[in-house]
Amino acid sequence: MELDQILSRLGEFGPYQRRVYHWYCMLTLSVAFHHLAQVFLAGNADHWCTVPSNTTQLDCSEFGYDSCDDVYWGRPAADDEATTLNEKQCRMTVGLSNDDNVTDMTECFNGYTFDHSQYTRTIQEDFELVCNKDAKVALAQSIYFAGVLIGSIVFGSLADWIGRKPTLLICIAIQCSLGLVTAFVQSFAAYCILRFVVAAASIGIFLVAFIIATELVGLKWRTITGTMIQVYWAVGIVLMALLAYFIRDWRKLQIVLSIPTVVGLLYVPFLPESVRWLLSQGATEKAEAIIQKTAKVNNVTISEHPFSEKNQDVNMKKHTFLDLFKTRVLITRTLNIMYNWLVIVMVYYGLSLSTSDLGIDPYIAFMLSGLIEIPAYIISILAIDYFGRRIILSIVMITGGVACFLTIFFEPGPIRLIVAMIGKFGLTSAFGIVYIYSAELFPTPVRSAGMGLASMSGRLGSIVSPFALYMKQWWEPLPLVLFSSMSLSGGLLCLLLPETMGKKLPETMQEGKEIGLKEHEKTKEEYSAVERS
Repeated sequence: MELDQILSRLGEFGPYQRRVYHWYCMLTLSVAFHHLAQVFLAGNADHWCTVPSNTTQLDCSEFGYDSCDDVYWGRPAADDEATTLNEKQCRMTVGLSNDDNVTDMTECFNGYTFDHSQYTRTIQEDFELVCNKDAKVALAQSIYFAGVLIGSIVFGSLADWIGRKPTLLICIAIQCSLGLVTAFVQSFAAYCILRFVVAAASIGIFLVAFIIATELVGLKWRTITGTMIQVYWAVGIVLMALLAYFIRDWRKLQIVLSIPTVVGLLYVPFLPESVRWLLSQGATEKAEAIIQKTAKVNNVTISEHPFSEKNQDVNMKKHTFLDLFKTRVLITRTLNIMYNWLVIVMVYYGLSLSTSDLGIDPYIAFMLSGLIEIPAYIISILAIDYFGRRIILSIVMITGGVACFLTIFFEPGPIRLIVAMIGKFGLTSAFGIVYIYSAELFPTPVRSAGMGLASMSGRLGSIVSPFALYMKQWWEPLPLVLFSSMSLSGGLLCLLLPETMGKKLPETMQEGKEIGLKEHEKTKEEYSAVERS
């Protein structure tokens, strides 16, 4: 028998699968923590120049004064509308103490004082990432997403070579240990380097957990399990908002967000490896042992050696992502998927990282952005199994693009929040669907590598996303115009992909190439018949 037939007899999502699925999905909570943590680690607090209290060590000649005795230092009362610089936060006044009309200004040479009414400490304060260094905040998040890109390639391929579970354990160990170390760094460079590595490990955790989740169950439950793992992610966002509300110090928050991963090291060794991967490597005996354990827990009887000879040596050859670029059919599909991933991830993170711009409390806005993801994922589960993956993906991307464009016309406040959440709903749905859609299009021998490649493309979008948000300094609507146009184009291009609803996962490279071709050939034959008549 083939694996899908065996799963049907075992119970496609029986008690054993549900138990294993839950514990793999729990690991994605930590991924959500680290991916979006910088919203609060780098929370934007009011700041101003620290006025020097002791002038004996200063050389006032550089300001045009012979002595500092009569020099007055102060803070600008207002910003100069003729400049783009925030003078109140980034300049200090300097002049003689008996001068009632001080207009000279200088940079903050004595450091900055930060308002602690919302955040007790952030990386902006510790590393002085303000004024002419404020772009480094976007740089830090882009470096993190660059780590996600590298991790998609490295750990996606590694999972296909050494196995899903060993790769997962490696990623968990890296994320936990270096996540804790990050909380104690004293330089911006060290912060970026460690976050880069943590990012690579984090996406490795999510990719492998997602792949095992979709390879674990039968056809009937594939859509639900593939989407519900995203609900765990959304719960992670909500939990992080709560943790950040009570922990306003970025170092303490970083520690709290990193510790839970330790639990994964304790229970993952007891979880099973992917049966589909074992079969693709010819490890039939190990696969049969897992099937027998599943049958025992599910209270089902199955033959001792259920796999046919076809399953035992079907994929002994090692494959890489390069195999996806050897035929025209696979090339066009892979490039289409990659572009859609780039768009979806770029816009998704653009909306997630900019919740503080919506005009309400940042903690509430961030929590709402997580809560809106839960119905988005659940509704997409129902829709794609009824209407199909392709058409629903197109609809939600176009909806998200239109909402992004409409957001431009509303001032910060409740209405802007509602429109932005509609956009977040659409892009979140697309995020959930594209994971399932991609996993169903890529054949088993290159599924991890293919998902890693698609995710890599998405990470290019996430790397650009923080800088796209930073472009609002040049023209405020520019980020939303960019997000809108790209979402609309992606929604149209995905209509060119084949439909996978109701089809079994392709187990070989040949099956992967044939998805959708038979339907296309049938349509051509029907069209020719009409022409002849």
